[in-house]
Amino acid sequence: MAYIRFTTSGITGKRLTTRCKRLFALGVSFALMLSALPSYAASGTLGERTTELTLGAVSSKTTELYPLDIKERDIGAILNLVYDSLITIDDDYVIQPNLAESWSVSSNGKTWKFQIKSDVFFSNGQPLTAYDCAATITRILEMANDETGGSIGTYSTMKWYITSAAADDDRTLVIKANRPYYGLLYALTFPILPQAQVYDASPAGTGPYIVYNFSPGEFLWLNQNDYYWKQKPQIREIMYMFSVNNKEMMSDYEYSRLDGIATRSIAASQYQSGKNAFSLSYRTQQLETLVINCRQSSLSLNSANMRKAIRAAINVDNIANQVYMKMALRTDTPFPAGTWMYKENEEYGYNIELANQLLDAEGWLDSNNDGFRDKTIDGKLTTLTLRLFYYEEPNNSVRAEVADIIAAQLAQVGIGTKIQMYSFANMKEKLKANSFDLALVAYNMDTVPDPGFFLLSGNAENYGRYRSETMSNLVKALRAAVEFDDYRQCLHDIQDYFAQDCPFVCLYYRRGMILTRFLFTDARDIREAELYKGISTWSN
Repeated sequence: MAYIRFTTSGITGKRLTTRCKRLFALGVSFALMLSALPSYAASGTLGERTTELTLGAVSSKTTELYPLDIKERDIGAILNLVYDSLITIDDDYVIQPNLAESWSVSSNGKTWKFQIKSDVFFSNGQPLTAYDCAATITRILEMANDETGGSIGTYSTMKWYITSAAADDDRTLVIKANRPYYGLLYALTFPILPQAQVYDASPAGTGPYIVYNFSPGEFLWLNQNDYYWKQKPQIREIMYMFSVNNKEMMSDYEYSRLDGIATRSIAASQYQSGKNAFSLSYRTQQLETLVINCRQSSLSLNSANMRKAIRAAINVDNIANQVYMKMALRTDTPFPAGTWMYKENEEYGYNIELANQLLDAEGWLDSNNDGFRDKTIDGKLTTLTLRLFYYEEPNNSVRAEVADIIAAQLAQVGIGTKIQMYSFANMKEKLKANSFDLALVAYNMDTVPDPGFFLLSGNAENYGRYRSETMSNLVKALRAAVEFDDYRQCLHDIQDYFAQDCPFVCLYYRRGMILTRFLFTDARDIREAELYKGISTWSN
């Protein structure tokens, strides 16, 4: 389906102009009425207007709505209302059937067969078949393996799990895997497109909404999909008004020009749920870490006990509360706490006494009583001073604050630091060259729960050059598990050894906040990719 471009002369333009005038009038009215911000009470609730909704989003780069190559986070969350996937992930992070109603795997674990639901139609009226699913996977793999310099697409990691896909008939999809691997199922959360439209800029979907109108940098208008295979949404129309940044979007929300927004801005933490407004926390895939240079031998960072001492000296809860104002989900391992993936361990936690004991055992003492530990190395007294590098995100200074707090906490156990900020590009060069001691680094974690990409030696994102035969064998076992119970046990085994060997320090997952004038979801685990989960099933 091709989306409609906005023209002021057409009926679409008239409808949009009417709505924009209404929103502007609301904004002016509230600006005159209010002397302090924010205020929610005057906006009412969705119960008074059950068929349309106006939400905010940040977008300035997206010019086409191609769902296999998403350029901005907010656009990806919106398009999840337009497209369905083969499987879904529930609030417990367990896979559930969706367009694929059932599946089986061969005895060698390398051939998966999926039964595709019948009586499902795309928004253009064409029936969904296994051929559409196979064509979508083939297109994703084509992009992922493109060596011409073009975009590798949003779902490029699929190439590490799947080699090919084909349809046996209209209802049977056959996927060939490059190894036995339960995690493959988590990779099947991509949007399914019609076979004839896998190259189209805005293909039809099977989700609850269709793209009715789109103007890059201005708005995206969704209408109810008349062919939707589940219950038709009561909210028939959603208008997303674009802002260039979070500050502008939050201002529009404060002046009641928008019914709701989703933002990762820490400024959102000031909002509290009330009678006429709600604040809902959501989890991003961004894992913040303190990477340790495991090759650094002169300062003993190649020792697990030294790394564990650094971990024990850092009060992560204090950082999360002080800097992120609780917009961070504390985690000791690469997995979100509270999920089936996560494994607790007594090794973790803020423990100054333990940190001092481990540093003493490594021979780092304060011989000259200057407050910092030292050791005689090659006949020279060497002070324990670590280079702590970080990079900043645009319009965000939080990592500078985090670096300062970590430096102060390490100083309490006699570790000195030299803090240096770099641009993102320069930081990548430092990491690539292994020219650092400590580095604040964020990882965008994949949907598939697999930490091998930064734990296996030789991998590009193993920035600390961590090397362990035991850990490598544990990751290999994970990547050979086909059953859920085996897969979970392997993840827990990896985390047990992670606690013992401390390849790096996990800090927290970043959180975002949904600010809304109505409660549209009862999800217990709202994730960034599915910010608007629940809107299509909301009822008055």
